Amino acid sequence: MTDTTENTTDGVGGRATGSTGTTPTTATPTTATGTTATGTTATGTTAADGSRAPSRRALIGWGGAGLALGAAVAGGAVAVARPGEDTGRTSAAAGGPIAFHGEHQAGIATPVQDRLHFAAFDVETDDREAFVAMLKDWTEAARRMTAGKAVGDGAYGGLAEAPPDDTGEALGLKPSRLTLTIGFGPSLFERFGLAGQRPEALVDLPQFAGDNLDRARSGGDLCVQACADDPQVAVHAIRNLARIGFGKVSVRWSQLGFGKTSSTTPEAQTPRNLMGFKDGTRNIAGTETARLTKHVWVDEKDGPAWMAGGSYLVARRIRMHIETWDRTSLQEQEDIFGRDKGEGAPVGKAKERDEPFLKAMKPDAHVRLAHPDSNGGATILRRGYSFTDGTDGLGRLDAGLFFISYQRDVRTGFIPIQRNLATDALNEYIQHVGSAIFAVPPGVRDADDWWGRSLFSPTTEG
Repeated sequence: MTDTTENTTDGVGGRATGSTGTTPTTATPTTATGTTATGTTATGTTAADGSRAPSRRALIGWGGAGLALGAAVAGGAVAVARPGEDTGRTSAAAGGPIAFHGEHQAGIATPVQDRLHFAAFDVETDDREAFVAMLKDWTEAARRMTAGKAVGDGAYGGLAEAPPDDTGEALGLKPSRLTLTIGFGPSLFERFGLAGQRPEALVDLPQFAGDNLDRARSGGDLCVQACADDPQVAVHAIRNLARIGFGKVSVRWSQLGFGKTSSTTPEAQTPRNLMGFKDGTRNIAGTETARLTKHVWVDEKDGPAWMAGGSYLVARRIRMHIETWDRTSLQEQEDIFGRDKGEGAPVGKAKERDEPFLKAMKPDAHVRLAHPDSNGGATILRRGYSFTDGTDGLGRLDAGLFFISYQRDVRTGFIPIQRNLATDALNEYIQHVGSAIFAVPPGVRDADDWWGRSLFSPTTEG
């Protein structure tokens, strides 16, 4: 769980019963390469506005039909404007786009959106060139979707004999501040000759006290985090990336989230989790450049070179025992968190952002154990979401927190905090049932750049 008072560290709680889960392995069919007969990549050409128009070959892959579309358009395909597509003039505050290009990937320090669709993928090919071509195609699709545009030639108006390039459910919708963030799991570095490029900080997470991890909800070769203010926009993004990647990757597991449980905007109201308590009171703000540099962004000296400007993502699916919690007295609930439920103020204080006096809290209070002062200064940036996935078959809600944290080094961020939460009183009411870790590369710098280029380019670019 999480509440983090001082920096965002407050809030990785979790413990209950059961055993651990591990990072999975994957299967291996092969696919075609991502270059054309002329030597150009399948992502196509650069348009006058700086966007990259996908090639006709890439669009065949996106459609998944495997049939020749003919020479309807010579060279790169021209995107067709659709009703409701954002032109870039709408402000992000009004549901417009958030910049896709930058030094760091969007979706980390970006103001937290209202909805989440997070997906982990298994790689299904041993063909390195085909996988790189997919990353380029994904980048182009992400570039367009985050701008409120349809993928490829859109959802209609193309050749009747082939599936459309876009699934169409986001037609007429604003970009809704969509951000797409990619990460690479430890198991990816067992493929494509990447073993020597695995960062030392990309460790396999240890088993924590009380973990009861479901293998089917853990691990993954890579992930994509889609955040938006409209759930349909987020789902549309993951759906189209999965479709583009067909034959090269498959969805291992995914999670829908609602009700952000943390904020990267200092002036915003601190959100509440499903237990009714405010979370992330002192989360790292997107405007706090010094704290981001110190705690979130990988520095060149940290190594390896391809990760400079990136970060490390930890995802944990935390089941809340809602029914038990709802029968717990208010005083006990407040003692467990170390905060009052109304204002969210720490024990003995008046306002939620007042500096907590940790010794005034019970020794096993969540805020006290998760605070940086209790963890040698360990600090993480949180972007968690609430979830509810029906019932467990016994009449109890399958609900809780989908915890997401970003940090410069997991070994000095999430891991020591989570270990310190072994005695957290909150553990009686929660259980960690899913877990994954990913290396998040730096941002896509411009229209010629693509996701993972810093990792793959040394041997794939001429």
